[in-house]
Amino acid sequence: MASALRPPRVPKPKGVLPSHYYESFLEKKGPCDRDYKKFWAGLQGLTIYFYNSNRDFQHVEKLNLGAFEKLTDEIPWGSSRDPGTHFSLILRDQEIKFKVETLECREMWKGFILTVVELRVPTDLTLLPGHLYMMSEVLAKEEARRALETPSTHVVRHYKVKREGPKYVIDVEQPFSCTSLDAVVNYFVSHTKKALVPFLLDEDYEKVLGYVEADKENGENVWVAPSAPGPVASSSWPVILKPKKLPKPPAKLPKPPVGPKPGLADMTAELQKKLEKRRALEH
Repeated sequence: MASALRPPRVPKPKGVLPSHYYESFLEKKGPCDRDYKKFWAGLQGLTIYFYNSNRDFQHVEKLNLGAFEKLTDEIPWGSSRDPGTHFSLILRDQEIKFKVETLECREMWKGFILTVVELRVPTDLTLLPGHLYMMSEVLAKEEARRALETPSTHVVRHYKVKREGPKYVIDVEQPFSCTSLDAVVNYFVSHTKKALVPFLLDEDYEKVLGYVEADKENGENVWVAPSAPGPVASSSWPVILKPKKLPKPPAKLPKPPVGPKPGLADMTAELQKKLEKRRALEH
C-alpha cells in the first residue's frame, strides 16, 4: 500500500534581530527578585527590552523609562568599595538593580539611558570621545523618533493653581500643594511623563508695551508704542510712524501777471509831456 504523500517541508522564515540604540548582557534584579538574573538587554526609545539570549527575536520582559527619576552607582552588599559593575535605576514607583561585567559597560548603560530620558549627552561620566559620539547619534535618532510621535499641533490645557498662604495648590481632583511656582511646573512635567510642558510658542520677549491701532486716515493697522516715564528699553517690534500729510497740489496753475506791452510806457511818457506843455501855455 502506497504511503500518503507528505507536503514539502517549508523552511521557517528567519526573523530579523531587533535594532537597539545600545545592547549588551545585563544582570537585573527587581523589587520582588531574590537574586540577579542574566539577560541580553537592548535599549530602544524609552524602553529596555530583555531577551533570554542575543539570538532571540522576541523579548521576554521590558522596562519603560517614562517614570525615570535618577541613576545611582551601587556598592554590593558586604563590600567596602565600588567595583564599578553595579548601578540602580530609580523610577517613580520602583527601583531596579543592575550588574554588568566592567566599569566601561556600566558607564555606557548610564550614558545611553540619560541620553534618551533627558535628551542630552551626559558629560559627567567616564566615557571616551567615541562613546560620546555614539550617544550624540542616538540623541539625534531619539529626537527624530519623538518628532514623529508628537502631534504637529499644540494642545493647550488649562489648570487652576490657587495661592493659599505661602503655598500654591493645584486645583485637581486630588489637590496638590507646592512651595513655589517652579515646583508647580515640575509637578506637571514629572507626573505626566513630560507630556505636559509649559506652552512656550515664542521665547522672544518684548521690552516696550505697545498695541495695534487702526489708522483713521488710511485704515491700515500700525503698531503703537506709547511713551512711558523714565528710561525704557528699545523694543524689537518696529514702531511705524504716521506719515505727514502733504499739501494738495492746486488744480490749475495761476496765470502769470500780465506786464505792459512793449512801447506802451514810452507813449504814456510822451503824452504826459505834451499835457504839461499845454497847461504851461494856457497859464
